[in-house]
Amino acid sequence: MSGRSVRIRTPKDLRGQRRRRAPRCLGHLYAAPLWPLHQANLGTLLRTCDAVGACLAVPRIPWVPEALARGNTLRQRTCVHWVRPLPWLAGQRKAGARVIGVELAEDAVRLADLPMARQPTIAVLGHEQDGIPPEALDLLDDVVEIPMIGTGASLNVAVAGSLVLYKLAGMI
Repeated sequence: MSGRSVRIRTPKDLRGQRRRRAPRCLGHLYAAPLWPLHQANLGTLLRTCDAVGACLAVPRIPWVPEALARGNTLRQRTCVHWVRPLPWLAGQRKAGARVIGVELAEDAVRLADLPMARQPTIAVLGHEQDGIPPEALDLLDDVVEIPMIGTGASLNVAVAGSLVLYKLAGMI
């Protein structure tokens, strides 16, 4: 067995190799955990949004700002939109955005078959126990499902949202 030399890239190396992006909101890709349950998941999802160049759309719930502040380990300004879930989704869809629900549903697209976002796209993430509310299901254009082999029924919202965002951003 030959000894392959592995060179670890430094943070400076990584910064130099990243694609540059505008510091403002591009509004092309959103993670939308509109019915959040666990505070820690919002911070994790916010970090993924930064990594893929997406925005986070969250409802105005009293504990959400603190959860985002605590979870924002980057300590820099991030793209967060404060929304009223159903009116915001309806308005985005009317404006031409593709609204994709991450949900266990009949006729759902498997994550591996989900195409990269080529238009403004919103990944709607439901409540971790109850999923996407029935009144929001009519606002979805498509549903994506993350296949699982284990005994759990679903992943937590941060993990599921991260997988879908990376796929929509064309990074996996």
